[in-house]
Amino acid sequence: MSRIFNFSAGPAALPEEVLRQAAEEMLDWHGCGHSVMEMSHRGKEYMSIHEQAATDLRELLGVPANYKILFLQGGATLQFEMIPANLLRGLGTADYVHTGEWSKKAIKAAKGFGRVNVVASAEDRNFTYVPPQSQWKLDPAAAYVHICANETIGGVEFHYTPETGAVPLVADMSSNILSKPVDVSKYGLIYAGAQKNIGPAGLAIVIVREDLVGVGQPVPPTMLDYKTHVDNDSMYNTPPTYSIYIAGLVFQWLKRKGGLAAMQQINEQKAGLLYDYLDQSSFYSNPVAKSDRSRMNVPFVLANAALDDEFLKGAKARGMVQLKGHRSVGGMRASIYNAMPLEGVRALVDYMREFETSHA
Repeated sequence: MSRIFNFSAGPAALPEEVLRQAAEEMLDWHGCGHSVMEMSHRGKEYMSIHEQAATDLRELLGVPANYKILFLQGGATLQFEMIPANLLRGLGTADYVHTGEWSKKAIKAAKGFGRVNVVASAEDRNFTYVPPQSQWKLDPAAAYVHICANETIGGVEFHYTPETGAVPLVADMSSNILSKPVDVSKYGLIYAGAQKNIGPAGLAIVIVREDLVGVGQPVPPTMLDYKTHVDNDSMYNTPPTYSIYIAGLVFQWLKRKGGLAAMQQINEQKAGLLYDYLDQSSFYSNPVAKSDRSRMNVPFVLANAALDDEFLKGAKARGMVQLKGHRSVGGMRASIYNAMPLEGVRALVDYMREFETSHA
């Protein structure tokens, strides 16, 4: 069987080693005689999977002891509402940095719970950069400061951790979590949908500091209250068991690969290869400020948009798929998450060079 190079932004490619292990264990997990998908979520077999996944994630990210790890459903999008419901704490105002489409959605959701102060926006340059923190208009009395650490659609990434003082920093890391080391202690809450860099769709991960649990005013509905899920170890209702199992396999794969520092080196090599080619070409271009370019999602356009369909057709014929850009921005987008091997990026650059030579 020949596998393609899948550049999808999400659901995204998974490590082949993980998929093979899951296939081997599909009918009989570790001699128990049935699949993980068939296990009772409160049985000892599944509980061992659940606990190991949480332990490995804590180790990979260096999550301090005073933070809770939650495995939830609803994707990152549900967190757009859970966060203000839990963290506004009667303070009234939350600060948001607007760097693209996912920031926009988070801002819209938060406005249903209280006042939103957009402290900085990249709209003036079509969301192609991260506004420098020196220009932010932070409110020292805000309940929290929210950023989207990596804008999947626009290909813009924070390459630093903002300083917010005593105000908790909240980050949507859906598309760059586990791609590099992170100092979790600098954040009040980190959240991520799994389907980009962790595992299959159906799982969201929340890492929340203990003092931000159980403080919602008014108290959120039961399923929207972080305290509910902390008190029940993410087992208040049936969790997305198979998605958590696959995520756990990905965590183990990352540990075998050398952890997040090793992954950062690989990701920098992959992104550097693609950006270097784009920068020397007059046939392709990337609109994002060099200092703020994402290492996970690389948008680019052809000088002649009339060639887009032909480019995509040729890529597919060479075993490269999901390169079409998001409908809101057009062009192309290569998502090169942890599971994308260096060989895939090399194949893409070789094809781009070939296409440029024959169409320039």
